[in-house]
Amino acid sequence: MKFIRRGEIIWATFVQASYTSESIAAMMQNPEDRTPAVRSLVEKLGGTLEGFWLSLGEYDALEIYNVPDNMTAAAFSFAVSQTGRFKAVKTTPLLTSEEALLAMRKARDAGYKAPGT
Repeated sequence: MKFIRRGEIIWATFVQASYTSESIAAMMQNPEDRTPAVRSLVEKLGGTLEGFWLSLGEYDALEIYNVPDNMTAAAFSFAVSQTGRFKAVKTTPLLTSEEALLAMRKARDAGYKAPGT
């Protein structure tokens, strides 16, 4: 998924994160909305935060943000991971339907054949 901002292409990224048990215990003792901290980090990296949610299941937090490139998305992941407060951080670049169709056509035209065919 691409967004245009002031002539720049901005890439949308979906992040899932799982907190450690120590992080959850600390948040229970001192509840706080982490949205401002996440927004601040994304903005310092040159992006914008579309949304931040807490969830139930394998992952505890979900974010969608827009950044200029995959290197910036990696910087976000490195910045939050180095705190030691997460069991896992999963970063997924998002594609529009149009981009997915272009990728499928490009793959089709690449001519790759499966082993043994």
